[in-house]
Amino acid sequence: MATNAVTYTTPGGTIENYPQLKARIEQHVGETRSQKVRLEACLKARGTASSGTKDVAGKATAFMQGLGGVFAGDEVVKGALASYAFEHMEIASYKILAAAARQLGDQDTAQTCDEICREEEEMAEWLADHIDSVVIAYLQRESSGSSASKR
Repeated sequence: MATNAVTYTTPGGTIENYPQLKARIEQHVGETRSQKVRLEACLKARGTASSGTKDVAGKATAFMQGLGGVFAGDEVVKGALASYAFEHMEIASYKILAAAARQLGDQDTAQTCDEICREEEEMAEWLADHIDSVVIAYLQRESSGSSASKR
């Protein structure tokens, strides 16, 4: 999931005119890369690795989600919506993983998942706090006929 999150949330040129959003997403991409390393360490400690098939399927899904907004005029708004939903899926996933790890007696993995969950909750909260400003900026640019609204 962390690998897919990096693929899905890495900003392209579609948010260049939304510098606050772009900066926060870039920060979160860095967090997500760190999450991936921490999760791989947890898997290694348990003598396992991530599933290659799931990784490929997840990357394809993330790519298609990202591609879906390319042809939409309001791609930054749809991207904010998709990011907010994706953060909540990650939050639920890490809560599930933490509970499972605790049940198995793996406190290190549970703690790692709890820490990652807090990072995802912070990103979701940031998005919730800033969606209004993204939508307003988009609508102002769109009503002025500016092509900057789209990126």
